[in-house]
Amino acid sequence: MQDQMFGVVLWADASDSKAVIWCEDHGNLAYYTAAEQNLHDCLDLDAGDLIQFDLREERDVRRARNLRRVDAGFAPAIVHELKTRGPAKTAPTGNVVSFPEARRAS
Repeated sequence: MQDQMFGVVLWADASDSKAVIWCEDHGNLAYYTAAEQNLHDCLDLDAGDLIQFDLREERDVRRARNLRRVDAGFAPAIVHELKTRGPAKTAPTGNVVSFPEARRAS
């Protein structure tokens, strides 16, 4: 299965060209490695970048391919926000951090 998805980079390693991406559907995280990208299409990703990508599910792993940066620095505090919220102590939706709609490109 392959779908297009928006996501925010949670972690990126420029030296290894790898990234972990939080997907807009709040499902499992997606993983990116430059080995899955065209050599000329590699991006320098940073935590907080909004990207659009093709999502492919392989067994129990979601893989991101064909990344396109939509907005660099879209959510610079996202990692901090997720760390400080921790597990929900109230309703099941109490731990959801929404993607900001105002800056998301169509």
